[in-house]
Amino acid sequence: MFSKLMFVSAILFLLSANLFAQVADQPITLETGTGKIEGTLLRPETAEKVPIVLIIAGSGPTDRNGNNPSMVNNSLKMLAEGFAQNGIASVRYDKRGVGESKNAALSESELRFENYVEDAVSWVELLGKDIRFSEIIVLGHSEGSLIGMIAAQRARVDKFISVAGVGSPAGDIIREQLKAQPPFVLEQSLPIIEKLEKGETVADVPAMFFSLFRPSVQPYIISWFKYDPQQELAKLAQPILIIQGTTDIQVGVSDAVKLAKANSKAELYIIEGMNHILKEAESDRAKNIATYAMPDLPLKEGLIEVLLGFIR
Repeated sequence: MFSKLMFVSAILFLLSANLFAQVADQPITLETGTGKIEGTLLRPETAEKVPIVLIIAGSGPTDRNGNNPSMVNNSLKMLAEGFAQNGIASVRYDKRGVGESKNAALSESELRFENYVEDAVSWVELLGKDIRFSEIIVLGHSEGSLIGMIAAQRARVDKFISVAGVGSPAGDIIREQLKAQPPFVLEQSLPIIEKLEKGETVADVPAMFFSLFRPSVQPYIISWFKYDPQQELAKLAQPILIIQGTTDIQVGVSDAVKLAKANSKAELYIIEGMNHILKEAESDRAKNIATYAMPDLPLKEGLIEVLLGFIR
């Protein structure tokens, strides 16, 4: 199936590349009750209605382009440009508290995972009112996958795409990550994680765990822990595409397999040699991470074609 899709998409790519060579790049703003969320609308210059993809970035201070203050890779910007060059519009945005959306930030103690979901829902609703677009596709990258799949339950979304999305609840992921530390680290963390999973805060957090479980961030962690990506994906009735790279050192192929098994409508595509930021990379950790700061390194060959085949 992968090879057939790639063949068809390659033909579509060649046919459409010249038709949509001109694109319009313009700012777009989402008004919220706590400030403005700023984004970029990239749209091919055509009088016809076109599909539009809402691109949702991953965790932390990741901006609309897939960058953070310490690393610039332009992965999400390249995704948007790849869509536009092939007749598909997109909106990508700085999450509240990030980049040009800093003024929409909530205090750490007030922020909840649902705030990100509600923002995504509001973007979908805004785009749904725009007569220039024929259908709305939500694409979530990394943590944006979970945000997107929940938003797709609450707003009119035609298709959903998960790229490098995790397949297990956050609590389980943190447990796995802590296993790489000395045994006592996991032993002392488990009671804290278990209480947070029950929706209970922890008053006395050991100093060594303060950066991860400080009291002010616990309400957000509780709101995040309660979502299981497999259960959330199972609720979707829309067509679903799950994409995962084999050299992703942050999210594994097993995560993608879990998601694919959760919903019979899901199509799974594994891309050999693609890492977490959607670039070609080796499995070697140092060489892999080095690509995170290579803004001119193109997206992994074949990624755009797979996305186009699914959207069309």
